[in-house]
Amino acid sequence: MPQTTPAQTPPADAVSAQNTAAQNSAEPAGVRKIEDTVRTDFHGAMTYGRYLGLDALLHAQHPQSSPVHHDEMLFIIQHQTSELWLKLVLHELLEARRLLDADDLGKALKCLARVKAIQRTLTEQWSVLGTLTPREYAQFRGSLGNSSGFQSYQYRAVEFVLGNKHARMLEVFTSEPEAYDLLSGLLAEPTLYDAFLRLVARNGYEIPADVLDRDVTEPWTFREELVPVFKRIYEEDSTPWGLYEACEDLVDLEDNFQAWRFRHLRTVQRTIGFKRGTGGSSGVDFLKRALDLTFFPELYAVRTEIGA
Repeated sequence: MPQTTPAQTPPADAVSAQNTAAQNSAEPAGVRKIEDTVRTDFHGAMTYGRYLGLDALLHAQHPQSSPVHHDEMLFIIQHQTSELWLKLVLHELLEARRLLDADDLGKALKCLARVKAIQRTLTEQWSVLGTLTPREYAQFRGSLGNSSGFQSYQYRAVEFVLGNKHARMLEVFTSEPEAYDLLSGLLAEPTLYDAFLRLVARNGYEIPADVLDRDVTEPWTFREELVPVFKRIYEEDSTPWGLYEACEDLVDLEDNFQAWRFRHLRTVQRTIGFKRGTGGSSGVDFLKRALDLTFFPELYAVRTEIGA
């Protein structure tokens, strides 16, 4: 019998590769093998679906049309996802306000950066609802009854935190105790802008006492005496970078909010024209008036003065 030479004995790594290839060959072509370390038994363990509450989340869509219209699912999911993003926006704005109160400007700006990213996502979402044609919407619009985005308490909460306070808006939520409590609490609390102005004052800038001690239940209105303060922040080389950046971040936030409002208006107009809203509003005309609202008017007014 011929003697086997070392050259004829396959190396150990080659044997391993051959064994792996043999194992993989048992899988159908184009199917990725599940790695041995991947867990597949989750009895009594945390899973992706349980962590995210998907059982409740994915069964929270209840079309009201009869027979159920295909496109109603789009309408429901569009608004549900918007509400989830609004929940995160509110979460971040409240944390940013808390951090401003604690003089932690850097972390507050990180929260605002996240809000701005969410705003861009919310604005782009209108393009999905824009695929709903007037005829398609008309076939299930009656099923909405009097429900309307006007009744979104999270949207109102975001507006309250940013300064657009409106005490009468609470009347819309008397039948929803949780929403009513949230909004009545935010109505009595300082806004994000109030917190920022107080931080500016603590950094040595002269903010009038009546601004710092204002009635925070009232909507913010333009204060001419703040324009020179912001002019100084923008023009002086000695301005702490964080204050300069915060001013621009607030402007970004308002610009994004206005872009969202405009896309909302245009989506409504292309879908229902100039019909009245399901909640009783004038529809497009009502949304147009919202474009005149502003959260941080002094940060826009100062632009006329810079370099003048």
